[in-house]
Amino acid sequence: MAAGRDRAVHLLRQLQQAACRCPSHSHTYSQVPERPTLGNTDYAFEMAISNIRYGEGVTKEIGMDLQNLGAKRVCLMTDKNLSQLPPVNAVLNSLAKYGINFQMYDNVRVEPTDQSFLDAITFAKKGEFDAYVAVGGGSVMDTCKAANLYSSSPMSDFLDYVNAPIGKGKPVTVPLKPLIAVPTTSGTGSETTGVAIFDFKELKVKTGIASRAIKPTLGIIDPLHTLSMPERIVANSGFDVLCHALESYTALPYNMRSPCPSNPVNRPAYQGSNPISDVWALHALHIVAKYLKRAIRNPEDREARANMHLASAFAGIGFGNAGVHLCHGMSYPISGLVKTYKPKDYNVDHSLVPHGLSVVLTSPAVFAFTAQMHPERHLEAAEILGADIRTARIKDAGLILADTLRKFLFDLNVDDGLAAIGYSKADIPALVKGTLPQERVTKLSPRPQTEEDLSALFEASMKLY
Repeated sequence: MAAGRDRAVHLLRQLQQAACRCPSHSHTYSQVPERPTLGNTDYAFEMAISNIRYGEGVTKEIGMDLQNLGAKRVCLMTDKNLSQLPPVNAVLNSLAKYGINFQMYDNVRVEPTDQSFLDAITFAKKGEFDAYVAVGGGSVMDTCKAANLYSSSPMSDFLDYVNAPIGKGKPVTVPLKPLIAVPTTSGTGSETTGVAIFDFKELKVKTGIASRAIKPTLGIIDPLHTLSMPERIVANSGFDVLCHALESYTALPYNMRSPCPSNPVNRPAYQGSNPISDVWALHALHIVAKYLKRAIRNPEDREARANMHLASAFAGIGFGNAGVHLCHGMSYPISGLVKTYKPKDYNVDHSLVPHGLSVVLTSPAVFAFTAQMHPERHLEAAEILGADIRTARIKDAGLILADTLRKFLFDLNVDDGLAAIGYSKADIPALVKGTLPQERVTKLSPRPQTEEDLSALFEASMKLY
């Protein structure tokens, strides 16, 4: 009997030695050595976007969405102007129809500040809401994202999630409540992104919060909401789409961005240009070229306004994962240091440089500067916007795109540079100082820049035509 047991043990050992050692069949696993990343640059990118629903009149479904979510206490955020207009009325009608319990917060500030964010956060914490609805432009959607984040993480300090170097830039690891975004402008693409931008008044700069965790659960894109937009709001929103598309397409490629994160939770939302973002950016650029002028000039052109509403989301998908660079980085102090400028068609009680305008005024100078890197992309963008590049030299790509942009802006009666909105050469040091903390975006420029470069770009943007 012992001899039989010994033979059985011997046979089992022979089978074990002969067993397949591949990971699929063995019960042991030998880790494959990691491939080192050259220069500690990243080797991967990921796409994160909100669910999107599009259609004329689709806002009427929002009450059902909240019902399906089992929401019992909903926070509806908007601003004073919009609270009296059809988009908010459409939401209110749907909430009433489906018996949704809600409280409305309409104190959102156009171009939010840290204080206006904090006011909304206080409201959200007191309300103990289990779902959020944002009806408005980027200011409303970004404020609602912040309110959702900090009410879901009530012990966090405000600067914990604010982008470094102004804040601590901590990753968001707490679960947030559902947020449905209903954009009423065609510009920010905030319904698709995990970004919330505000003016940090103490430093007089714009900064923000960037995390995939704060992106809306659902973006409801209803082109009917764009029909009430005044001309200049259509224009400035459209310029934001234009620059989102151009900057994300020409950004530093994702596999040249450093450092490579040690953990995927630390991979930034803005990762650099990548093959998927490229598709969305180029498609948005084609739509801008075809429809923006029509949308501005004729408020009854439903086709143009509907397509620009979609283009905003398309560009948002692109830049929300690739990022933006110098136009946006330089725009933040342009907005934050505003003096007395008040734009046409904006019903506000404070000086204001609309975000899209602050971005586009530097675009000719910026793309003339960045085209040394990836000139073929700059030339392709110029062609999409109407330039004849059949005899163009690749080394002239930046100048061609810059001239194309100047003509585009001139045709749309855009202010003649930074000087036209109240700035002078004496303001350049302050504008440069306000750009330096924006490294989250400026480091995505395909061409590195010095303080002297930034000074030259602001000076070149004082006058456009």
